[in-house]
Amino acid sequence: MAMQEELEKQGDYLFKYRGQLPLIILFAAIGIFVYKKIYSIPLSTELSDTYILTSFAISLVGFFVRVYTVGHTPDRTSGRNTKQQVAEALNTTGSYSMVRHPLYVGNYFMWFGLSMLTCNVWFIAVFTLIYWVYYERIMYAEEQFLRRKFGEDYLKWAEQTPAFLPQFSNFRKPSLAFNWKKVLKKEKNGFFAVVLVIFLFNYISDFKKGSYGVSYDIWFFLMIFGLVAYLSLKYIRKFTNLLN
Repeated sequence: MAMQEELEKQGDYLFKYRGQLPLIILFAAIGIFVYKKIYSIPLSTELSDTYILTSFAISLVGFFVRVYTVGHTPDRTSGRNTKQQVAEALNTTGSYSMVRHPLYVGNYFMWFGLSMLTCNVWFIAVFTLIYWVYYERIMYAEEQFLRRKFGEDYLKWAEQTPAFLPQFSNFRKPSLAFNWKKVLKKEKNGFFAVVLVIFLFNYISDFKKGSYGVSYDIWFFLMIFGLVAYLSLKYIRKFTNLLN
C-alpha cells in the first residue's frame, strides 16, 4: 500500500478511537506522578496552589477554544462522531479562518495543562510527541475526506489557512451566531474532565504527604459542580428536548 493510502487508513482508524487517548494519557500520567524516579526532571517540586492554577488556566484555554469553535459551527460538522467522517459544510469562518483544526488545538492545550500535573518535563515532552504523531494522521485523513468532498473550495481555504498553528491575522467573523445549546450538548464533559483530573492529582499529592482524607477545597467543590452539571445535562439531553 502506498504511503498516502497507508496514512489515510491509519488516520481513519485512529479517528474512531480518539476518545480513548485521554484515558491512556491519564493512567500514564498518574503512574508517573505516583512513582517518580530520581532521574526525572521536575517541572515543579510540588503541586502548589499557584502551579495547579497555572495548569488549570492552560486547560481552560483549550476548553474555551473548543467552546468557541463548536458554538459557531453548523450541525453535522465539528462533532464528536467516531464511526466516520462527517461534514455537511466546509467551515471557513471563526476559528476555522485562523487554523484548519481548531478543535485539536483546543484538545492539545486541555491535555497539556493536565500533563503539567505530573511535574515531569520528560512526560510532557513525550506526551507532545505522541499527540502530534497520533493527530497528524487523523488530520491527514480528515483533509483527504474534505478535499474529495469540497474540491477547489477546500484547496483554496487550505492554501490560506495553517493546519495547526493559528494565524490570527486571518480571522473572519463567524458566519453563524453562537449556539449555547449545541455547546452544552456537545461539550458537557470537557470541564468536568479537567476538574476531575486536577482533583485526583491533588488528592494523590495529599495522600503522599500523609493526609488520607479528602480536602474540601476549591478543587473538590469544582469537581462536584462539574459532576452535577454533567449528569444534569446528560439527563436533559436524553429525556427532554430543551437542547434541541
